[in-house]
Amino acid sequence: MAKLNVKRGDNVLVLAGKDNGKTGKILVSYPKENRVVVEGVNIVTKAKKPKSAQDKGGIIKEEAPIDASNVMVICPACGKATRVAHSVVDGKKVRTCKKCGASLDAVKAKKVAKKEKSKAKAEKPTEAVKTEEAVQE
Repeated sequence: MAKLNVKRGDNVLVLAGKDNGKTGKILVSYPKENRVVVEGVNIVTKAKKPKSAQDKGGIIKEEAPIDASNVMVICPACGKATRVAHSVVDGKKVRTCKKCGASLDAVKAKKVAKKEKSKAKAEKPTEAVKTEEAVQE
């Protein structure tokens, strides 16, 4: 089983194929097959047969998977297509940009920031209570 350097939700640049140069968001990833589905890329047409009288048949356009090696992550910090480096931050392995060093795992960074904010909020009310007690004395 191959490890993918891209995840669902990443903005990527397509490097090869008929949609070379297009950018889009990853909708689905299939790590076992080493393939990803990118929004607006590799559009195929399928004929749909109506299953019942209420259903409509017709020709449907949808995205098909492409090989994960044909896409490159776009760094949210520097805006460039980059390779992925792995580094350990606060005991967790995170993906980082090879060009600018920024974290590509924004969700993990947001969670850490939320934890820090909640800790800061928890500390402030206790200090406020202490100052009110001092004023009353």
